[in-house]
Amino acid sequence: MNMLKEERQRTILNEVALHNKVLLTDIADMLDVSIDTVRRDVKELDTGNKLRKVHGGAVALGFTNTTVRNDNIYALDEKKKIAEKAVSFLKDGGVIFIDGGTTCVELARKIPETIQLTCFTMSLPVALELLLKPNIKVILVGGEVSKDAQISMGASTIHQLSEIHVDYSFIGTGYVDSVYGLTEFDWDIVQVKKAVIKSSKKTILLSISEKLNSQHRYKTCDIHAIHTMITELDPSHKHLNLFRNQEIHLL
Repeated sequence: MNMLKEERQRTILNEVALHNKVLLTDIADMLDVSIDTVRRDVKELDTGNKLRKVHGGAVALGFTNTTVRNDNIYALDEKKKIAEKAVSFLKDGGVIFIDGGTTCVELARKIPETIQLTCFTMSLPVALELLLKPNIKVILVGGEVSKDAQISMGASTIHQLSEIHVDYSFIGTGYVDSVYGLTEFDWDIVQVKKAVIKSSKKTILLSISEKLNSQHRYKTCDIHAIHTMITELDPSHKHLNLFRNQEIHLL
C-alpha cells in the first residue's frame, strides 16, 4: 500500500488527535510502512508544530500545553457536548473525581460557579480549571507527574487513591469496546485508572463516539465496571447498539 506522504501524515495527525498519544510501531503497522518512514513523518510534523515528537511516539499539542488555553483541541464541540451532559450528575455537597484528558478539562470548565463540591484530580490542567471555581475544594492527588499527560502516576498516586471514596469519578479512555471494555497502551495509566474505579461508587466514562469499538493491549476494566457512558451522540443512536446490550447506562 503505497500511501502518499500527505495521506500518511494526515492519518498520523488524526490518530494522535483521537488518542492523545501514539506509538511509532502502531502507526507503522497501521500504515504498513517502516518505522523509519513514520519517524521521518513525525519529525516533520513536529517541526511544523502539528504535534510533539516523544521517545518512541508522538503526542498531541493540546495534550501537552497548558500554559495557554489551547483551542486546537480535536473534536472540541463533541467534547463540550459530553461535558454538558456530565454536569447533570453533579449535586451540591458531592465528592467527585475528575480524570485527565481534554474531555475532562471541558467538564471542569463547565461546572457551574454556584455548585459546592469537593473534587479530587490527578491532572494539573483539570486542577487549574477547578481553581477558578469559587465553591470547589480542589484536592490534587500527587505523585510523579507525566510530562505528556500532565497527570500524577505511580505507586504514591495509587496509594492515595486507595484511601478515598468518591460518589462519582469521571474518566476518559484511550480505547473502548463493548466486548473488551476499556483499554490503553500505557501500563502505568491503566494502574492509576484501576485505582480510580476502585475508589468510586459509580464511574462515568466520557468518550467521543469515534473511540468506540477500538482496543489496545492493556485492559483497564470490563465495560460493566462503568455505570454510565456519555458520548456526544443521542443515547438511541445506532452506533451505540453494541453497548445497549451491556449493563451500562447511556447518556
